[in-house]
Amino acid sequence: MTAPSNGSWRPDPEGRYEYRWWDGHNWTDQVSHQGQVGRAPLTSLGGPPPAPQTPPQQTAPPQAMAVGDGFGGISGDLVDGRFSEKEAKAIANQNTKMLRVRLGEPFMARQGSMVAYQGNVDFAFEGGGASKFIKKALTGEGLPLMRCQGQGDVFLAERGYDVHLLQLTNSGLSISGKNVLAFSSNLNWNIERVRGGSIATGGLFNTTLRGTGWVALTTDGPPVVLNAAEAPTFADTNAVVAWSANLQTQLKTSFKAGALIGRGSGEAIQVAFHGQGFVIVQPSEGAPPVATT
Repeated sequence: MTAPSNGSWRPDPEGRYEYRWWDGHNWTDQVSHQGQVGRAPLTSLGGPPPAPQTPPQQTAPPQAMAVGDGFGGISGDLVDGRFSEKEAKAIANQNTKMLRVRLGEPFMARQGSMVAYQGNVDFAFEGGGASKFIKKALTGEGLPLMRCQGQGDVFLAERGYDVHLLQLTNSGLSISGKNVLAFSSNLNWNIERVRGGSIATGGLFNTTLRGTGWVALTTDGPPVVLNAAEAPTFADTNAVVAWSANLQTQLKTSFKAGALIGRGSGEAIQVAFHGQGFVIVQPSEGAPPVATT
């Protein structure tokens, strides 16, 4: 597919693509988006827009203007550019359900979360040392990690959950291990007990990240972020995703004798938060247990 020589590439007047071919009199159906050339008819009612009185200044098309590639002869929303790889930043959300990481420094990711990669990438088990291995075994705070290193782009996702990217600068974040997707190798991580537990409430353990770097976490649906400084804040232990590591915590039980005869509220244990910081809560208490026969 070769564009006529008496026209020029101009910014798409509809804004759906980066460029559209102006033949000197009318807009054509030839478009270019992120280096891919294809065809897409104008969708404006009444046909193509009239030619401008003074044609806009010509904008140079992308360098990757090669035609006759593997997209030739195939059209549709999946190949029109809107789902192409997002390359503006080295680490960014590809979409709401997927993270893209361009490898420079190695990073940590949840085992099994890689859905695709391009380039020369190596994935290796990351145990974190004997002390962390023992903590995971004793606490049940599961954080199976792999180290990703090499050159290329890695795409990560977990069960179609929403993916959120945070940047830490000399700070700390306490995250439920099941909600950790990936994080910078610059961050120090450890399994820590939530302060304020008692014999009655039992123990609650989280993964704490500290330092400067990025972290990607998942939520089962759109979360709410609560400012704990505004008022005492409480969250279900299964719904809370993460919180500022400097917050004071306490495990609170609402267990009453009525629960023994089936009249409990079903909300027996919560985490209480106090201080300056935020709490992230997802609209889900996790997958229900699978019945066994």
